[in-house]
Amino acid sequence: MASSTHTTARSTASDTARGLDAGRRRHQRGKARGGRSGLASTVLLLGAVYCIIPVVWVVVAASKSPGELFTTFSFAPGASLLENIATLSSYDGGRFWQWGLNSLFYAGLGALLSTLVSAMAGYGLAKFTFRGREVLFSIVLAGVLVPGIVVAVPQYLLLARAGLAGSYWSVLLPVIINPFGIFLARVFAAAAVPDDTLEAARLDGAGEARTFVAIALPMMTQGLVTVFLLQFVGIWNNFLLPFIMLSDQDKYPMTLGLYSFLAKGAGDSDLYPLILTGSALSVIPLIALILFLQRYWRTDLLAGGLKG
Repeated sequence: MASSTHTTARSTASDTARGLDAGRRRHQRGKARGGRSGLASTVLLLGAVYCIIPVVWVVVAASKSPGELFTTFSFAPGASLLENIATLSSYDGGRFWQWGLNSLFYAGLGALLSTLVSAMAGYGLAKFTFRGREVLFSIVLAGVLVPGIVVAVPQYLLLARAGLAGSYWSVLLPVIINPFGIFLARVFAAAAVPDDTLEAARLDGAGEARTFVAIALPMMTQGLVTVFLLQFVGIWNNFLLPFIMLSDQDKYPMTLGLYSFLAKGAGDSDLYPLILTGSALSVIPLIALILFLQRYWRTDLLAGGLKG
């Protein structure tokens, strides 16, 4: 009886020791994960500060008068923001807002057409089997690696031969084909559009165009929002292509218009606050677009979490 009691006590002590060891190991793993998480959060925070500081400086500098811009502390706000906006709006007959409308036209229509073309091309590469498909996709991937500056001059020569250089089409046509957008659309189509759904639609008598528009495109919408946003931002910030293609200031986008302001400002320091004010205003549409479209990403993430 005593031996059985001792055995039970030793077993209980052993189980207790193993439980303590397991608890210590879990605690150590938790501390290690917490340390890695803290390091990652610190790195992300530093990256966010690094990206935000220039934007904050531009906004603060846009609130200063020409005298304050060069004599006060860089991050000390001024009181001339509204005055600078009014001066910018009236300068040269309000041409700044014309440039803003041109940028909205180029970026909005260009991103919309590019997203549609990317969706069709990506869907075709993902859901159709044909000879040379992989070769074609490899060419698309190679196009992702080609810098825009390499093809800008050939594009100008081609459009000049077609009589389109200097027109709105000279800025729109080159941005419609986006290799990176096609690559993303192919990934989205392969992941979001089930083959069984497409086969069921075909058995019901739906043609390929109707299947794409009515079934595939709605399933790809959340992913195509990313393609649209990336292309919109890329076109909005594009400088090289309009610089090569356009000579009429009435057709300038905002980037090229601000550059022309900067060239004039080299001999007139009073234009510097206007340039900074225009730069600050040019960021607002991008921020508004991101805030408006983020709900699609949130929905996509929640859908992915529910599926998991």
